Amino acid sequence: MSLTLDTYRLLGRSGLRVSPLALGAATFGTEWGWGAERDEARKLFDLYVERGGNFIDTASTYTDGTSEQLLGEFTRGRRESLVLATKFSTLRRPDDPNSGGNHRKALFGSVEASLRRLNTDYLDLLYLHVWDFTTPVEEFLRAMDDLVRQGKILYVGICNISAWQVSRMQAIADLRGWSPLVALQTEYNLVERTGERDLIPMAHEMGLGVVPFSPLAGGILTGKYSRADLTTAAASDAADRTRKNFNIANGALTERNLAIADVVKEVAAEQGRTAGQIGLAWPLQNRGITSPIIGARTPAQLEDNLGALDVEFTASQLARLEKASAIDLGFPHDFLASDRGRTLNTGNLRIEPRRSHPG
Repeated sequence: MSLTLDTYRLLGRSGLRVSPLALGAATFGTEWGWGAERDEARKLFDLYVERGGNFIDTASTYTDGTSEQLLGEFTRGRRESLVLATKFSTLRRPDDPNSGGNHRKALFGSVEASLRRLNTDYLDLLYLHVWDFTTPVEEFLRAMDDLVRQGKILYVGICNISAWQVSRMQAIADLRGWSPLVALQTEYNLVERTGERDLIPMAHEMGLGVVPFSPLAGGILTGKYSRADLTTAAASDAADRTRKNFNIANGALTERNLAIADVVKEVAAEQGRTAGQIGLAWPLQNRGITSPIIGARTPAQLEDNLGALDVEFTASQLARLEKASAIDLGFPHDFLASDRGRTLNTGNLRIEPRRSHPG
């Protein structure tokens, strides 16, 4: 059955309703060497919202603050109907050590700056962007709770962190009556599936909605790269700030990843769709995923992305995509799922899984 942007989903264990695809605003502005100028960004915003989309994602340092500034302009007059998510913790001033990190000073300063740029009194969702390994989790959680009590943020989320740390934070927040985490933003796509080991199961168990970034693996799953790009990677000019060189520098262009993209293109040809629509539809159909973030640079790209809402896979197509992109879960996951692991626990007994509460 086809989805629409106004077929809303609940975000984690909250009652907040969000679209099944979030609009990523990291492409709003050209300060990073690619992206959309103001007028083009406005077209992207209008197209998404007019289709019923309500979930928009940015960060305090995306395109050096231009992303938030443009959203502050675009959302004027319809702020209440939108779910605005931004992030804090990345360094805002290179010469100021306290302008980044997870601590209270960085958090409060970043939130005030985001509120000004976004031209709003509150943020619907604020993520911790990158874990800093130095701030006590109690300091971060209490500071977030203070901002919730002040009405400056409504919900708390987290990104780029280990599963055990998130589960620890959630337990502390629950025990102390602080605002819980309701969203986890993590990379997840056919190329990058390691979140299936711990992050995604943890999020499901602890009540966090999963909001994947880079669902098309930086464009690899659109089929725009070839084996020729592998041979030119070593000669790439790191100063050339293009999306291609960004992927090369991150080691994302590999034989394995291009082989996955080949299968995506095959399924796309069978369905009469683009590779990008197939790549994006794969996390969309996963019941453990709330809302993948799409990051288009042009209205044509966004139109193509939205076509993923109409994709329906056959069992055979899903199996081929899963096989091409499969990962080893490793210990203890593979052991616990094995016949030996199950036999040690239950022998030959048959035990029904726990039934969900009817409420």
